[in-house]
Amino acid sequence: MANRIELNVDGTAHTIDADPDMPLLYALRDDLGLKNPRFGCGLAQCGACTVLMDGEPVRSCSVQVSDAAGHKITTLAGIGTPDKPHKVQAAFIEEQTPQCGYCMNGWVMSSVALLDKNPKPSDAEIRDALSTLKCRCGTHEAILRAVKRAAQA
Repeated sequence: MANRIELNVDGTAHTIDADPDMPLLYALRDDLGLKNPRFGCGLAQCGACTVLMDGEPVRSCSVQVSDAAGHKITTLAGIGTPDKPHKVQAAFIEEQTPQCGYCMNGWVMSSVALLDKNPKPSDAEIRDALSTLKCRCGTHEAILRAVKRAAQA
């Protein structure tokens, strides 16, 4: 049965009619029409669906939309624009990090959360914060360089 659910996404209030158990990912993509986050594994293992909920990275495929109500949800679209990218987005572009780009949503959003908490992380802290994300293209070293570049910006 559908319920009216209020979401705050990228600073904008939205009301949707949805099953409270539906994954937040489906609400973001299907109800709100966002292109990111992306569906990856559907099991919270790859990170392609990562969003920030009250500043913490979460896998939107495993968060029920009803649990997201009342929280501040930030997506990739909410951190920067093509004309004024977030420093992490700019660093990922400068380091030419993406190959296929499918997983970049998770890497960027997790990096933003890391740098918001720890503006000058060590290599070990970066690796630890990003350790649960998957990139099949193998751009891990470029990602590490991008996060370090963003930390220096």
